[in-house]
Amino acid sequence: MSDLRTESLEGWGGTLLAVHRLGAGRPVLLLHGLFSSAEVNWIKFGHAQRLADAGFEAIMPDLRAHGQSAAPHEPEAYPEDVLVKDAFALAAALGLDDFDLCGFSLGARTVVRAVVAGMAPRRLVIAGMGIEGLDNWARRSAFFIDAIDRFDEIKRGDRAYFAQAFMKTQKVDRVAARLLLQSVDDTKAEDIARITVPTLVVCGDEDQDNGSAPRLAQALPNGRYAEVPGTHMSSVTQRQLGEAIVDFLAA
Repeated sequence: MSDLRTESLEGWGGTLLAVHRLGAGRPVLLLHGLFSSAEVNWIKFGHAQRLADAGFEAIMPDLRAHGQSAAPHEPEAYPEDVLVKDAFALAAALGLDDFDLCGFSLGARTVVRAVVAGMAPRRLVIAGMGIEGLDNWARRSAFFIDAIDRFDEIKRGDRAYFAQAFMKTQKVDRVAARLLLQSVDDTKAEDIARITVPTLVVCGDEDQDNGSAPRLAQALPNGRYAEVPGTHMSSVTQRQLGEAIVDFLAA
C-alpha cells in the first residue's frame, strides 16, 4: 500500500484531523465507527485498496477524538453535530464537489446527518446501521458513557466488557470520547424520507446493534439493501463489505 498518504487538515473550529488517502480516481469520503479509526475500518481489511483498484480515491479521516486526529478536552470543541461540521469542513478543504459518501456505524449516522444538512454526494453508503439506530441516540450513547465512567471497574462478564476492551485496544482518549458522545444528534423518520440520493444500506447478517437495516433501506426513497457476513464488530473484517461498496459505487 505504497501510495497511502496521510495529511493533517483543519476540521470545525480549527481542530486538526488526520486524513488518509489511497488511490487516484473518483473521490469517496469514508467515515469510520465509534472508538475505531480509518486504519481499522477501511485500510486494514482491504476495503480502501478495493476502492483504489476500482478507480476511486478513498479519503478516510480519523474522526476527532479518534485515531491520529486531535482529541481536545474543552467542551466547546464538541457542539451539536460536530462530526457533521467536520465533514463539511473537510469537503471544503479538499475541494470535493462531485464525490461519493460512505460511513460505518457512527460514521453512518454522521453521513446521514450530513446529507440531511445539505451535503450532496453522487451516491451514499450507510453501513452497519438500521433505522432504529438513527434515532434515540441518548439510549445508545448512555451505554458507552457508562463504560467510560466505570472503565476501571469493568470485569469480564460485565455487559460493557467488550466496549472497554475495544477502547483499550484503540487507546481511546476517554475524556474526549465522552464529550463527543454527547454531541451526536438524532435523525427522525421524516428526515430519512427526504434523502433522495441513491443509497446503499449494507449490514452484517448477524448485526442487530442498530436495529433493522432492511427497514432503513425501505424507508429511503432511493435505497437498496445488501447483506454481508458478520456481526457489528466482525462485518468490517469481511471482504464482502468492501465488494458491496465497490459494486454499488461503480455501477
